[in-house]
Amino acid sequence: MTAENPDPAERAQPFRLLPRLDDTNRHFWTSGEDGKLRFLRCQQCGYWLHPPAPRCPSCLSKELDVDAVSGQATLHTFTVNYQPWYPGLDPPYVIAIVELPEQKGLRLTTGITGCAPDKVEIGMPLQVTFVHYEDVWLPFFEPAGS
Repeated sequence: MTAENPDPAERAQPFRLLPRLDDTNRHFWTSGEDGKLRFLRCQQCGYWLHPPAPRCPSCLSKELDVDAVSGQATLHTFTVNYQPWYPGLDPPYVIAIVELPEQKGLRLTTGITGCAPDKVEIGMPLQVTFVHYEDVWLPFFEPAGS
């Protein structure tokens, strides 16, 4: 992990720990550039992989390729954080696990935006949105239709 930590007076966006990009994860962290969320997908059996792996856990094939998902999700579970962990990332905020409709169990840990924490509900329909920091696009989710 690398840290973006400019002088607070110059900081336009909150401090974030950013992923280190490499050949195994670049497809995921840069996919928001065109607004599409991408995962690895097995070309033999169609299984979606997240996090990335060198083989399909379903059929053990090495024939994996990057493919876009719909960007829709359902809120599986969440917690509201009230602790001020990082400068500029002011609580309360929602840390969530969302499930994508492309495959049962295809889940992503993320944040919820565009919705007050007290309005967040398990099962609510969501859509992906991205926040650009340096050379990554972090996927967040907001209520569908917002």
